[in-house]
Amino acid sequence: MNNTTIEWILQGDPWIEYRTRLDLLGQTEKDAQVVRARKAMLADAKIQALLKELTDWPGTVLNSHRSASQSFHKLAFIADLGLRVSDPPLKNIAHKVMEHQSEQGPFQLTTNVPTHFGGNGKDSWAWALCDAPILVAALAQMGLGNDKHIQAAIKYLDGLVHDNGWPCAVSPELGKFRGPGRKDDPCPYATLVMLKALAQIPELQESTSAKIGVETLLTLWDKSKERHPYMFFMGTDFRKLKAPLFWYDILHVLDVLSYFKWVRKDKHFTEMLQLVQSKADSDGRYTPESVWTAWKEWDFSQKKIPSRGLTLFVQRIMKRIE
Repeated sequence: MNNTTIEWILQGDPWIEYRTRLDLLGQTEKDAQVVRARKAMLADAKIQALLKELTDWPGTVLNSHRSASQSFHKLAFIADLGLRVSDPPLKNIAHKVMEHQSEQGPFQLTTNVPTHFGGNGKDSWAWALCDAPILVAALAQMGLGNDKHIQAAIKYLDGLVHDNGWPCAVSPELGKFRGPGRKDDPCPYATLVMLKALAQIPELQESTSAKIGVETLLTLWDKSKERHPYMFFMGTDFRKLKAPLFWYDILHVLDVLSYFKWVRKDKHFTEMLQLVQSKADSDGRYTPESVWTAWKEWDFSQKKIPSRGLTLFVQRIMKRIE
């Protein structure tokens, strides 16, 4: 990546400048430019709007994990930017998340699964393996990784792994609900977000379960034409560049896998990365190919011109594996 591209990225929103200085330029939190960028990020209107919304945790009753407007996705996003529990009002938000901890360990959200999908059709506090790891990862990123409640949650979730990845699993409150797939299949999305959670806990980054999860995703890429467990495809839509990194798509998978050092030379990982790199323009900039309409105010929510935010996400993966 050339200096011109770096300078261009640095002209983005404060959060883009902040993460670029840390993730691409290798500056430290004590650097004056980083301190200034972080202060600007925390004061930014879009960040403040997210924080204000999150103070009403858990927000809208969960009825679709794919919805980009869900509060738990927004919590994951700000945690990924580097906001911490010491940043107001995140201490209170984290407390609200953690006060609904299930008997099993994972943190709960208000959920409503219709009876025809195997639920009880009522609003209830519950967890599923496609949301609980996201909360754990976000809280760990915000500085709570050693908290006993976080440790209890990750221990339970980690223990749900099968020899082919993580299944579709839900808390007792959701009854017999299960996604559309064979019971013995791994859930690709649950496996992805579980790996994101494990990546935030240093002692679990090289665990047996992490290696199983990584191998699951790489195998699904290799067999992408034949295997689509729980109707998660790795086809045309999967291969489109999209931000933020919420759902089951190529950039999210690469981002999570890049945390695990042993995977970085794997041929399937390299294939995915080369596919993404082939989408850069002559200046090394990336233009979104798909957007989340709920994020229309952000620079990656258009498909006409290169996005500094999206380019940062791609370049961060490449920097991580150097």
